[in-house]
Amino acid sequence: MPYLTLALAVLAETIGTTALQASQQFTRPLPSIVVVVAYAAAFYLLGNALKFFPVGIAYAIWSGLGIVLIAVIGFAVFGQRLDLPAILGMAMILGGILVINLFSGTATH
Repeated sequence: MPYLTLALAVLAETIGTTALQASQQFTRPLPSIVVVVAYAAAFYLLGNALKFFPVGIAYAIWSGLGIVLIAVIGFAVFGQRLDLPAILGMAMILGGILVINLFSGTATH
């Protein structure tokens, strides 16, 4: 259940960030409301995940997965392109998340 809570926090943050792009600097009401609601949900869920994860581990997973998901959404939805160094950097982020979860004894309390 802790990983599901953290995954939902990542999903909410990703929705909020996607809506932030769509809000056009808060000039469009519906995406702007989605930003506020999604970020509130993301922080609530992240706070609940902190009952089970150390803050550094939870934040590394939350922010790392969020970075990669937003980059994929930016490419698929907004037509944003990434160069090779950006892709390699995100691959290293994913690698770091895997190392934490597969080999670290501090992944959960």
